Amino acid sequence: MGRKRLITDSFQVVKRKRRSKERKECQIPTHDTAQAESSLQDAAQPDQVELLKHFDLSWEYGPCTGITRWQRWERAELLGLHPPVTVRELLLKYSKDPLVIHSVWYEYSL
Repeated sequence: MGRKRLITDSFQVVKRKRRSKERKECQIPTHDTAQAESSLQDAAQPDQVELLKHFDLSWEYGPCTGITRWQRWERAELLGLHPPVTVRELLLKYSKDPLVIHSVWYEYSL
């Protein structure tokens, strides 16, 4: 008999990078009150984000992993699935907001 088999014999070991304190400190934005107010206007409201999540979880428009919401909406339109117009309007209105651009599954690896 040989040595005892380990799980790492079959699967590659993936090590994640550790976040440093310096990086976290650099990410804290320093805004003026005018910039903060304008960013609040550019951000989608919680009920609008909930509508977009409902669009993500609806299977009638096809899978949503690996693509943006806009790409999924366009694909559904091209296939004649009649996606909601309100979702399109939100995607155009908040085109810079990452909560609107990416689907629910964006942060998960495929």
